[in-house]
Amino acid sequence: MVKLKKYNGFLKLFVIFLTLFFITSCSQKNYNLTKIEGKQLPITEKEAETPAMENFIKPYRDHINKDLDSILAYCPENLDKSTGKWQTSIGNLLADVCIERGNIVFKAREKKSIDLCFLNHGGIRAILPKGNVTTRTAYEIMPFENNLVVIALKGQQILEMTSYIIKEKKPHPLSGMTFTIAKDNTAKNILIQGKPLDVNKVYYVATNDYLANGGDSMTFFAKGVEKFDLNYKLRNVLIDYFKSVDTIPVAKDIRITEE
Repeated sequence: MVKLKKYNGFLKLFVIFLTLFFITSCSQKNYNLTKIEGKQLPITEKEAETPAMENFIKPYRDHINKDLDSILAYCPENLDKSTGKWQTSIGNLLADVCIERGNIVFKAREKKSIDLCFLNHGGIRAILPKGNVTTRTAYEIMPFENNLVVIALKGQQILEMTSYIIKEKKPHPLSGMTFTIAKDNTAKNILIQGKPLDVNKVYYVATNDYLANGGDSMTFFAKGVEKFDLNYKLRNVLIDYFKSVDTIPVAKDIRITEE
């Protein structure tokens, strides 16, 4: 009987020990990150381009290059964004084209016409060189995925736009509007489509989606009463225009003058 009691006592201690062991082993452990190691694995051009890979890629590359290098039109002189103080040859072209091609979509969809176009000088990323114009040219000038957008602005916001232009002192692309910078750095003689600005009227202004959302501090676009996304990339606007003409015209008209 004494041995049985001792055995029972030992059995109880053994069961308690097992229970504590399992509780401890199953408890959640907290791990702390103490060190991160890494190393560079250089990939050289020779290592990256195996014959098998090159043979696989080549047909696609050749097809893309053929499309990009297809001749669409001819440009009689270099057009770039450093040709003037208040306007540039390529800026004039881009703004003019946005109105022309944008109106095709805007009139069909909304039964309205674009009054003017205003874009940013920095958005133009390359020149339009003299000679053959290709699809690649359009990609170089407009490499971003920006869409053409039309914002309905009141006349008061047009005044804010002219103030922005004068303050910035950059040749931002502008079409459909002309004005004179007075000696006190205000805009006067503002004409839109050849008619004096009416502050009570709503004008339809073409721009890109980045600027339409207030990019480049163009906060006046955020005050628009209506917004129309034409789902028409500026790059495609250029490509479609190039396809529609034989020779690129060079706009010589003066859009901003100073007293």
